Amino acid sequence: MIDTSDPFRHHPRLRDLVIPAEESTFRHIDTNAILQFVTEHGGDPSFITPDEDRDTERAAFLKDRWDTDMWVFAYGSLIWDPAIVFSELRRAHAPGYARRFILVDTSGGRGSVASPGVMAALDYGHGCDGLALRVPRELLEEETRRLWQRERIGHAYLPAFITVQTEMGDVEALTFIADYKAYLIQPDLPYDRQVALCATGEGFLGTSRAYVENIITHFEEMRIHDADLKQFWTDVCAHPAKP
Repeated sequence: MIDTSDPFRHHPRLRDLVIPAEESTFRHIDTNAILQFVTEHGGDPSFITPDEDRDTERAAFLKDRWDTDMWVFAYGSLIWDPAIVFSELRRAHAPGYARRFILVDTSGGRGSVASPGVMAALDYGHGCDGLALRVPRELLEEETRRLWQRERIGHAYLPAFITVQTEMGDVEALTFIADYKAYLIQPDLPYDRQVALCATGEGFLGTSRAYVENIITHFEEMRIHDADLKQFWTDVCAHPAKP
């Protein structure tokens, strides 16, 4: 008999590949600590959204959605380090979307003004594989607050409800997509430029190259397929790194 209380009941092999929420550094993100950390490392803290603004946005966006469980679509580090409590996990595919390296980081994380880098964003495309995580309705207030703290710490991603495909059928899921109005997002960034910035970008959290390598490693372990990502990584590896 399948244990319906087990979040990994559909994909038991993923259990040891997903960091438990209570062990995740992301679960304990604090705006003041981030401000201090960024400032101490010479980064630009102006991108950080005040807590009050973030909470107001979250309340407005999730209005009338508090009375039922909510699916969350993970396409990046949320896949192996979701930092939220969930009751069910399923492999999922988001048609019409794709991972693209169009977030140009100059704030100091994986790039700087002197050495800009890139990070991934969910943009329009030919489809994106990831995971869908089901958050029980009684936990929505706490878990969505933590999601907003992480994904909306600054202006780069917009919350959105999209349709994702799972083995149980289509479900509507919360995710965070590229915000074209954000200065960090450059949707028309040429592919060759994305490769170059990834190969040479560096900030106080490390290099863009190491950031993408980490994604590649986790995706291979978890059998998340993305042919475009593999090609991107091949091209980055072929590009000269920063001297």
